[in-house]
Amino acid sequence: MTEATGPERVRSAEQIELSVREASAGVAPRNDSGRWAAKVDRLDVVRRDGVRGTNVAGRRLTGPVQGFGKMWQKTYRLAAGAAVSPEEAITTWKAHFPEFWPAGNRFAGALTGISPGDVALLDLAIGGGVKLSTGVFVLYADEESFTLMTPQGHMFAGWITFSAEGGPDGTVVQAQVLMRANDPLYELGMTFGGHRKEDVFWTGTLTALGRYLGAADLTVTTRTVCVDSSRQWRKTSNIWHNSMVRSVLQTLAAPVTALRRRRG
Repeated sequence: MTEATGPERVRSAEQIELSVREASAGVAPRNDSGRWAAKVDRLDVVRRDGVRGTNVAGRRLTGPVQGFGKMWQKTYRLAAGAAVSPEEAITTWKAHFPEFWPAGNRFAGALTGISPGDVALLDLAIGGGVKLSTGVFVLYADEESFTLMTPQGHMFAGWITFSAEGGPDGTVVQAQVLMRANDPLYELGMTFGGHRKEDVFWTGTLTALGRYLGAADLTVTTRTVCVDSSRQWRKTSNIWHNSMVRSVLQTLAAPVTALRRRRG
């Protein structure tokens, strides 16, 4: 196994997992506890305009340990140039995070931006006029990075860390995903095209960010490492929470639900 390169100050998957376990045990993570979200058992949701907001409330958070499929680490990097500092890049990314997502996908976070403990609601285009309704939890945030964690039913169980660091040629921005598909159905989807769509999504996001920051070269480098090739068959029951299945059923039931409300 090889490791993807990245900013040295960004926490490794092992450090993130340790802090999550400490928080779950009621122990404050070391040194920078104010940048970590407080312990949560199940997610609370504040409804936001423009997104469906289903399949999130009451769900537990899931890291790669709770997922079903093979474990992958995916790293996407773009050189933003010398005109912007790492802190400026992350401040911009946090403030305009939804604007950099590919068209057809919605990210509805808190009005105050991205802060530890926030729950954002997502509507993701999956084709056929159906939006996958899910969410993410802001696990960590500081001046040079922030980490999102997924709930039960999301496409994958894991973390996404967004970061920036300075180098000889200027600032480099990065998105790094550590994930397992959440259940057998998602694993099948990831195997047959899902990984490619994931790459297109984050490449598009970094390209949009780089364009906003004025990067001269919008080339995004991608590195994918299979951290664990085994599947966790004991996690097959995760399919009960599958947000894709539930979103399809909710879309099909929407006309009936609306009619019942009007009659009521």
